Amino acid sequence: MSTQERGSAGASAAARGGAADGQRAPRQLWVEEPASKRRMPDAVRTAAVRAVLIMSFTIIQAMVAFLSTLTGSWLAFPMVLSSVASTVVATWAVLDVWVTRQVWNQRHGVVSVPSSSARQIRRERRRSRRAERAAERDGTGGGIGPRRSAGDLSRA
Repeated sequence: MSTQERGSAGASAAARGGAADGQRAPRQLWVEEPASKRRMPDAVRTAAVRAVLIMSFTIIQAMVAFLSTLTGSWLAFPMVLSSVASTVVATWAVLDVWVTRQVWNQRHGVVSVPSSSARQIRRERRRSRRAERAAERDGTGGGIGPRRSAGDLSRA
């Protein structure tokens, strides 16, 4: 739809709705749209922010080490050593994000959109198993088994 068509469509709608009163329908300046992706869990977001900060520090440190090596500064050797150590720490931080995400998904479950049919089938199976167990309990008195007298202890 072109701009001109939109204008004429709005004018015809205004003519139908209340042009006789001289009032125009107010246009909304901001339209809320649902987010396309869910927000990251807090633990994962914290680990991701930490990893980004560590990685940016590592990149800056590596650049300083490179430039000080080019200039032949005394700072070059310590900076190269600390850059290697910082690279190890940055790798650990990225792995921490991945592990934290996996743990969170395992503990809290993954919400799929749209809701998966497999989850619904599992839910129905669980309900039927619970109902079967409840029926068994009601039928046998709810205990482990019938009570035996002291003389029955030696029987297997």
